[in-house]
Amino acid sequence: MSDIESWIQHGVEMRRPLLVKDSLSDSEKIVIVGGGLSGMCNAYRIAQKIPEVEIHLVEKSERLGGVISTWKEGEWVCDLAVNATRAHPAFWRLVEDLNLSKQFKPSRTRAQSRWVLIGNKKHRLSPFTLFKIGPIRLLRALRKARRGGASVAQLLPHKQIADALTLGIVNNTSDNVDADFLMPSLTHFGPSPPIKRSSLNKRINATYPLFTPKKGTVASFDTGMESLISALQHQLESMDNVTIHMGKNLESPQAAASQFEVSVKSVLWTAPVVQDDRKLVKLSVFAVGYLNEDVSDIKYGYGTLIPDESIPISGILHESDLHHSVRAPGGHRLFRIMAPHSRWDGDEGKIRDSLQRLLSDKEPVLFRNLGVQTIPSYPPGYMKGLSKKSMDCSYVGWGVSGVSVTHVVDEAERVAELF
Repeated sequence: MSDIESWIQHGVEMRRPLLVKDSLSDSEKIVIVGGGLSGMCNAYRIAQKIPEVEIHLVEKSERLGGVISTWKEGEWVCDLAVNATRAHPAFWRLVEDLNLSKQFKPSRTRAQSRWVLIGNKKHRLSPFTLFKIGPIRLLRALRKARRGGASVAQLLPHKQIADALTLGIVNNTSDNVDADFLMPSLTHFGPSPPIKRSSLNKRINATYPLFTPKKGTVASFDTGMESLISALQHQLESMDNVTIHMGKNLESPQAAASQFEVSVKSVLWTAPVVQDDRKLVKLSVFAVGYLNEDVSDIKYGYGTLIPDESIPISGILHESDLHHSVRAPGGHRLFRIMAPHSRWDGDEGKIRDSLQRLLSDKEPVLFRNLGVQTIPSYPPGYMKGLSKKSMDCSYVGWGVSGVSVTHVVDEAERVAELF
């Protein structure tokens, strides 16, 4: 595949490193450690392309899918982590290959607005938000950040705006997040496209199967993101060259190689990197439902980010506003609440108090604690460190390719192309 063709196929994902050993493609047996979306996609794409390769997908828990799961109660439907995907042809291609096109729909266009709470006022986020920083100040910060290893706070020198951005993606404040990891296109991390961005985007848009997404929209599945996991699992279970091993904990690539009698070079590690000393960020997720008339003052939109650390809630997503499919009973709205443990002591009464201030003084008709999500941290300099990483096996997944589902889905295609 020529360079320009690679960029048309993968877009800005080409800026992200691919930490895969050349020798992996010579393997007759491959062990994939980690049964989350990344591990499942890599197993599927490699098995699909090379039917003669024996693939073992190993997951330590009793279910596949990793952080992706969907909670349902009656007509209420809420994703616990990823709830939608931004536009990228790789994800559209996966949906088409799994015959999920009838369940996959674009978000409602009137739900594009996002806000950040600064003080007691909500500010709508848009490209013009950056002008609050000041063009000259922003340009200077951008030049410094392109030297590499900068934080998002250094790239966007407006604490509240920068924090709102990073809290909404990795649940961490901007001074603790690597700008190269989160926004490689802005910092010019990695290789640059061989043609102008506008020309590249035009050619990429022509490759979308199913439907071409409108600017500003995302897309999701009618019954939640777990639909994708179920379809992938069904497909993998039907493939003769794929074996799934559940409830098997492999603590290192060496252990995986020994267990399955392969070279460590035939191990594809998609699980969290066990020797990684990065801090883990935890947050609790709540599903909260209201009668329409009790939240009539809340504008229709995507959601609100809250950088104020004195408030136990870091973000409110408008679940029933966003999706094409029904996520709440008629006459109701559903909101997903994120409560970082760095702010919240576990007292649910404090969440309810904050909801009275932020959403409605009326009691919600639904209030469910859906559980805890754990997110790795990506400190400044993280991407620079990857280039110096000593590789015993191949590494892919959330920690390497990025925190969006589009990153790991596209990365699986890039890995399969090596075979």
